[in-house]
Amino acid sequence: MQWIASIVFTLFMGVWTISFGLVYCVICVFLPWRGRFWMTGILTRPVFFALRVICGLDYTVEGRENLPAGNHVIFMKHSSTWETYGIMILFPPLVWVMKREILWIPFVGWGCLLARCIAIDRKAGTAAVNQVLAQGHDRMEKLGAWVAVFPEGTRMAPGETRKYGSSGTLLAAQEKKFIVPVAHNAGYFWPRRGLLKKRGTIRVIIGPPIAAAGRETRAVNDEVQAWIEAHSGPPAAS
Repeated sequence: MQWIASIVFTLFMGVWTISFGLVYCVICVFLPWRGRFWMTGILTRPVFFALRVICGLDYTVEGRENLPAGNHVIFMKHSSTWETYGIMILFPPLVWVMKREILWIPFVGWGCLLARCIAIDRKAGTAAVNQVLAQGHDRMEKLGAWVAVFPEGTRMAPGETRKYGSSGTLLAAQEKKFIVPVAHNAGYFWPRRGLLKKRGTIRVIIGPPIAAAGRETRAVNDEVQAWIEAHSGPPAAS
């Protein structure tokens, strides 16, 4: 039954996302950026409602009090599709750093452009870092946006990690902003591959802000990564 529920949910999510994307691309042409971000919540909430009702998968959030005033840089674990929807309702208005290939997806890519996301070529090395620094400054300064970064650069299986990229840390240091680490265990319920969505409750934990300005980049990344990985473990046995 869970497999059937997962297939039904996946079909709903696909149809809803494409349909909403078409409407979003039309309406958002006439909206300021914050209005566009507000509309992304309209995309996410029905998806999460259907996920809870159809698949029995819900979520909780701890540590909202750790979000500092102003706009800062979020480092979030990337292990499933769940968090790509979640960032649209879990945090203050933000833009996210994404691979540029997503821009080529009809409606989804166009919507990301309207949302003022930072699209980079992950193979470009220093050029990609410079894109994040330049566009991140623009979004934070002109829009007052937070910037969300998936520091591993790609989705990782639960329990796995890789060296964190430097662009988010350099951006936080450049703008004299905090890095807010965010851990979750979504990958244990919604794997990065396959259709099955398991029943349960995803736990999201927002950690204490970490200063980046005036510090060595690798030392900051090591601190952020240690916190995120320590809080991204499997769900407790029921």
